[in-house]
Amino acid sequence: MTLVDFHPPSLTMKDLKTQTNSHSQRLAETDKPNEHPQKSSPLSSPLQWIRMLSQKLHPSFVLGVVLVYGLSQGFSLAFFKVVSDYYWKDVQNVQPSAVQLFVGLYSIPWVMKPLWGLMTDVFPVKGYLRRPYFVAAGVIGVFSSVMVAVGGQLVVVVALCCLMGIMTGIAIADVTIDACIARKSTEFRSLATDMQSLGGVCSSAGALVGYSTSGVFVHLLGAQESLALLAISPAAMIFLGFVIHEPKEEIREGDKNTARGKLREAVKGMYTTIQIPQVWKPSLYMYFSLALSISTHEGQFYWYTDPEAGPAFSQEFVGIIYAVGAMASIVGVIIYHRVLRDYPFRALLFFAQLLYTTSGMLDIVFVLRWNLVMGIPDYLFVVTEECVSRIISRLRWMPMMVLSSQLCPLGIEGTFFALLMCIDSLGGLTAKWGGGMVLHSLGISKTDFSNLWVAILIRNVLRFLTLGLVFLVPNARASEALIPADVENENRKKDMLEIVPLKENTDV
Repeated sequence: MTLVDFHPPSLTMKDLKTQTNSHSQRLAETDKPNEHPQKSSPLSSPLQWIRMLSQKLHPSFVLGVVLVYGLSQGFSLAFFKVVSDYYWKDVQNVQPSAVQLFVGLYSIPWVMKPLWGLMTDVFPVKGYLRRPYFVAAGVIGVFSSVMVAVGGQLVVVVALCCLMGIMTGIAIADVTIDACIARKSTEFRSLATDMQSLGGVCSSAGALVGYSTSGVFVHLLGAQESLALLAISPAAMIFLGFVIHEPKEEIREGDKNTARGKLREAVKGMYTTIQIPQVWKPSLYMYFSLALSISTHEGQFYWYTDPEAGPAFSQEFVGIIYAVGAMASIVGVIIYHRVLRDYPFRALLFFAQLLYTTSGMLDIVFVLRWNLVMGIPDYLFVVTEECVSRIISRLRWMPMMVLSSQLCPLGIEGTFFALLMCIDSLGGLTAKWGGGMVLHSLGISKTDFSNLWVAILIRNVLRFLTLGLVFLVPNARASEALIPADVENENRKKDMLEIVPLKENTDV
């Protein structure tokens, strides 16, 4: 989905005017396309690429992206996906259609991202806008994961609240780092795709570790006990909150600099920006592209592990399937970064959606066991299908993330990026609940999978219909500004004049 904000070295009050002028000049210079570091890439020279990003963006920013995307989102979400599925299936004994609805509820903390974004933009704690929210995310995550792991046989409602608490911690950390990436993307426009590529590589690498180990820990410890390992990631967020670089800010007297005034300005800025056609049209496309792709995951997961109707995959092999998919996701990131990054958004998303629809038909082939008729073993077919699906999904997701970061105005980048991700989360919530209702209406249960192929076919038809909405996406490249110049300049002016940092060196 979807990163940490750091201000340039602070100046004294008497140098504020000089800082404003130099800041404007630097913003203009960093937007020049020819300054993009072509010699460094995550494929040809990854260490040089990381060093370049650290020098230009700050080492602690890169550390924040690695920890949040790699550990919190990559590892934790992957590990959570497999372990929680086994928890509902084996510990709580819940039907797949009900689990599909529960999974939709996991989206609520992500739907609330505008609230978290507003908090990180306009409600500093002890002078800091980012650090305290990393710590809060960590505390919530640690408590929730330990509670569900050691709480015994919890009732479904309590267990669901604990799992939603884990998601809340991940979502708060995500929106905090998103704010920083959105800000850096507007200040260093030529590095916007590099930042998204860094996040994508870290997320895929973390997911690879999470998926690879999830089945093993479920087998060794059990599904419920394995959830305790999800406390590692929020503990790292607490650490990040204390070590990340962020200048301490002094809020001046006056209504505009009070929390209420800043909140009003942020809401006004969001309302003004979302009315711009270049913003609301792609936002609408992103919602429908997710909402119309209804999720049948839980039905397929139950079928994967069924010893009679399905292939009866073991716990370890289920983790391996997803781990191979995570490796394929890294390939998708590299393909985007090396080959597709400079193509217009509209063309990219059209062909990515077309491939996404086509690859979905492989699920029908597998569920109907046509692969066995063709002489292809289950394990080989499912691994191949997972690789193809994940590469295409990443090629579809990366341009949407870059596009979202380019739509965020300065000053409210955290809030507005969170709003865009909220729209995406609403699309995901619609897809999960829509999928749950389809599974229920077709009578798909823990023991009856006869209509599972029909549910997948409905999903693929809806994916195809999304192609008719691609015209909503701007026919522009990642290096081009999407927000009108007058809106962008006004936000930059407000951002530079609003807050005066206290000290020059605030590293911890």
